Amino acid sequence: MSSVKSIKPVTEGLTDAERLSIFRTMLLSRRIDDVEIQLKRQNAVFFQISGAGHEATQTAAAMTMRAGHDWFFTYYRDRALCLGLGVTAEEMLYQSVGAAADPASGGRQMPSHWGHKDHNIVSSSSPTGTQFLNAVGCAEGFVKMRELGMGDTHGDEVVYVSSGEGTTSQGEFYEAMNTACQDKLPVIFHIQDNGYAISVPVEFQTAGGSISKLFRGYPNLLVIEFDGCDPEESHEKWTQAVNYARERKGPVLLHSHVTRPYSHSMSDDERLYRTKEEIAEQAAADPITVYRKLLVQEHGIDDTAVKAIEDEVEKIVVAAKEAALVAEPPAPETAMDYVYSHDLDPTTDDFDTEDEADFTGDPRTMVDLINDCLDSEMARNKGIVVFGEDVADVSRDENIENVKGKGGVFKVTSGLQRKYGSNRVFNSPLAEANIIGRAVGMAVQGLKPVVEIQFFDYIYPAMMQIRSELALMRWRSNNNFECPVVIRTTYGGYLKGGAVYHSQTGESIFTHIPGLRVCLPSNALDANGLLRTAIRCGDPVLFLEHKHLYRQTYNRSPNPGNDFMIPFGKANRLREGKHLTLITYGALVKRSMDAVNQAAKMGIEVEVLDLRTISPYDWEAIAESVEKTGKALVVYEDSLSWGSGSEIAARIGDELFDYLDGPVQRVASMDTFVGYHPGLEDAILPQVRDVLAGIEKLHSY
Repeated sequence: MSSVKSIKPVTEGLTDAERLSIFRTMLLSRRIDDVEIQLKRQNAVFFQISGAGHEATQTAAAMTMRAGHDWFFTYYRDRALCLGLGVTAEEMLYQSVGAAADPASGGRQMPSHWGHKDHNIVSSSSPTGTQFLNAVGCAEGFVKMRELGMGDTHGDEVVYVSSGEGTTSQGEFYEAMNTACQDKLPVIFHIQDNGYAISVPVEFQTAGGSISKLFRGYPNLLVIEFDGCDPEESHEKWTQAVNYARERKGPVLLHSHVTRPYSHSMSDDERLYRTKEEIAEQAAADPITVYRKLLVQEHGIDDTAVKAIEDEVEKIVVAAKEAALVAEPPAPETAMDYVYSHDLDPTTDDFDTEDEADFTGDPRTMVDLINDCLDSEMARNKGIVVFGEDVADVSRDENIENVKGKGGVFKVTSGLQRKYGSNRVFNSPLAEANIIGRAVGMAVQGLKPVVEIQFFDYIYPAMMQIRSELALMRWRSNNNFECPVVIRTTYGGYLKGGAVYHSQTGESIFTHIPGLRVCLPSNALDANGLLRTAIRCGDPVLFLEHKHLYRQTYNRSPNPGNDFMIPFGKANRLREGKHLTLITYGALVKRSMDAVNQAAKMGIEVEVLDLRTISPYDWEAIAESVEKTGKALVVYEDSLSWGSGSEIAARIGDELFDYLDGPVQRVASMDTFVGYHPGLEDAILPQVRDVLAGIEKLHSY
């Protein structure tokens, strides 16, 4: 289907008033683009990307969907859609200049990164394609909440998610479509095909040159391909799509062919890769100029009525521009606001019940107490959903009474599906981005996802979702949206045979992400208390569970009760000492204590701190101890270079230099991967002998 065909006259379905309203929204969108371009050339705004050529299909979408009722996961060209949903020209230009009054981000995001809490336009980001899984999770969220009797759901909500055709090359598009079709979710995938992904033509992006043709065999999926430059055909197709989704028949792939009369953005020059003839052809199909002619020539609308719309739009744009140019910028002192939750801050005393434990029963392993915590928290909060690879007892409900049940590869989630049902505990596809991306959408809806990534080594396909969506949602939306998801995952070595892909650490990669909390408990009691804090707090949390520690006998504990919590950033002083301070966490706690006990026989008294969390970490406890002992040894399982211990050591040297009686030293893994053979693994990972050698060396200064 050509993206530049002439608009067909359609005389049925729309009134003249509706046609004028369509033209008004389309024209307003274009004029805001033009004003932004002008302001960019005047250095009054700092980036510009337009929605030119996409206005017709977006306006039709806004007419057929409901702001504040349906949910919207947009991309940067969706200006006309947002205007149709109720975002004002003034609000858009506030974002252009980066004003504090910008409702999308408070001046934190570039223009055309839409977001508006009042209209259910979820804060959007720059990465291409992450929005698809978020939209699917959002749809799952309100469907589940309806079934659970939670929140203010209506039973007929629809989720809009959009992108250009080029973004469908991303794997997450296919992951999202797979889940939406499998679960018959009410998601409309709006693919706005202007023929180019920046400079790459569609036939070089998509097999066969048509994304809709590739998906016609997907079950439960309605595929509609149409001329998105034609407002009337667009309205007809959007009406069909929205009705299909509202009736819960399944998802829709709406493939709208549009045009791009401007370059990709003001950082791009389409004349470098498009011929003059092609550019002229695109301009001739501009939906605004073509539809204006149609209003008068085909529909008999008086030209004065159209001119009145044009005059009104011009006044709106001028007023919005004037307001934006004098709007206050965000204050520099607000830069750290909303990196984390202000209301449910896990570092506060509200999450400290460590001294109020109510122990019952026999000592239990870390696996047992994590399971106990999940169980009690699911009983307390019906909005908690647990999912991931193999976490359910069984996928086929009809078999649940006939099998023992899986409950995770380490049995951490065993029995939870049987107790709380398949609506709250369920398996995911074997796709890590799918797990985290959907969790983001569910959390936006108000659920509390506690998801599992089976092995830390395989978390990286979800990295874009974790870094750019999960951890950033609150800050980039200026506290309008939040994603308090808990990601449980196993990590670490000291298990024979784990080798390269089942033994790695790497927590420092994630401590580099503002907005994400990182926990590493060393024993069953801490795991129970920290996980409960993670679930109840308002921040996304990466909860790292060391496989080697799961079933040890030395770190067991009785159940501390259903309200036992340990705040983040509170170290545990395991041993008092006067000669040096040893700072550690995770599996190195036991090895460090063994080394410290041997050192004590030599007359070396070592103070030991188990950090328990490293984002945040307890700097006050570190400083107090190092000021007393004058020496610091940081012991950790990650590679020696660039690990979390390096940051702690650097800070000690920076801020506590005057108290030091020797160099800050580290004991950690070699800067390589964990090997398969036990002898190789033993040499690579830090052992008791390595910690003891580090203690002796530092004590000698």
